[in-house]
Amino acid sequence: MRKLLLIKYASEIFLKGLNRRIFEKKLMKNIASVLKDCRYEFISDQGRWFLYSEDLEEVMSKVKRVFGISEVCLVTEVEPTMEAISAQAVVEAEDFGETTFKVESNRANKAFPLNSMEMSREIGAVVLNAVEGLRVDVHKPQRIINVEVRKRAYVYSKRVKAVGGMPYGTNGSTMLMLSGGIDSPVAGYLMARRGVELNAIYFHSHPYTSERAKEKVKDLARLLKGYTGKINLYVAPFTDIQMDIIEKCPENELTIIMRKFMMRVACAVAKKYNINSVTTGESIGQVASQTMEGLMVSNDVADRPVFRPLIAMDKIDIMDISRDIGTYETSILPYEDCCTIFVPKHPKIKPRVDLIRNSESILDIDRLVQECIDNMEIYNDL
Repeated sequence: MRKLLLIKYASEIFLKGLNRRIFEKKLMKNIASVLKDCRYEFISDQGRWFLYSEDLEEVMSKVKRVFGISEVCLVTEVEPTMEAISAQAVVEAEDFGETTFKVESNRANKAFPLNSMEMSREIGAVVLNAVEGLRVDVHKPQRIINVEVRKRAYVYSKRVKAVGGMPYGTNGSTMLMLSGGIDSPVAGYLMARRGVELNAIYFHSHPYTSERAKEKVKDLARLLKGYTGKINLYVAPFTDIQMDIIEKCPENELTIIMRKFMMRVACAVAKKYNINSVTTGESIGQVASQTMEGLMVSNDVADRPVFRPLIAMDKIDIMDISRDIGTYETSILPYEDCCTIFVPKHPKIKPRVDLIRNSESILDIDRLVQECIDNMEIYNDL
């Protein structure tokens, strides 16, 4: 008898048909990556994945953050006999206190003499007789004892929710426009959770934005790396572009033209490094540049898909996710970014694509973009 972790991967992976093995292999590789500094044993028993380690708490803390895993359960491995299974079920139930419970059984090993329903009924009866204060409720129980019979038998009642999603690295790549605020790290997390490989670009306006502002963004990238395993950060110098826009373009169009340049640079860097898409933390109507018309202007220069996973989310919901994933406290540190300086008093909220094209035609766009890219700082795998 020993304690193991049962790894349950996301139900979507089961639906991949003939491609399912591709996703499973990637998930196995990602698990191995996060556990590279841990001593553990990987066990497969009739399609179920288990991990054994002398430090299960540390292993659990790491694997529950692996995208593609929906749940991690602390299980006890026992002999595949009704006596051993029932005895462990009693041990599990002794910690329940006065409550309702039921037993859910899964007989994957068809050589076992009882079917799943018969197992649940007999084990439940043993538990009910052995532990005081319990009542059976098969419809809405407060506690569940799970039993799985495969080559070995496994009993558990402790389940920990994991991040879910799809295995990281199975759905292409994206360039996240990482600003240092609350929204963009959440957008990056949500894309990574769908299996999209993350890279990030930050627009730095020295000396108007401080070195500490840049360090804050690097800290946010490292927090995201805690989920992805790696992330490359590109720091693009944006001051020259901003000053040229301020000098030559209408004041009420400053923000939208700056956003358009950011999209140009992000797409150009993505193209240079074979990154499939761009992701932003924009939410419709949240600020003046994020109106439907403003987003159309930004998209005017995009040469690849632009994803906005927060587009229909309320700010409070975005903040909740930020707290859950651990980026909120860093995001609210009071360091300015290039989007919060040179803000016009009355920004245009319904810009027209043709008029913005005309306004920026006075700028040497290709030169400004190329110089920005040529002078980037690159932090590979922070």
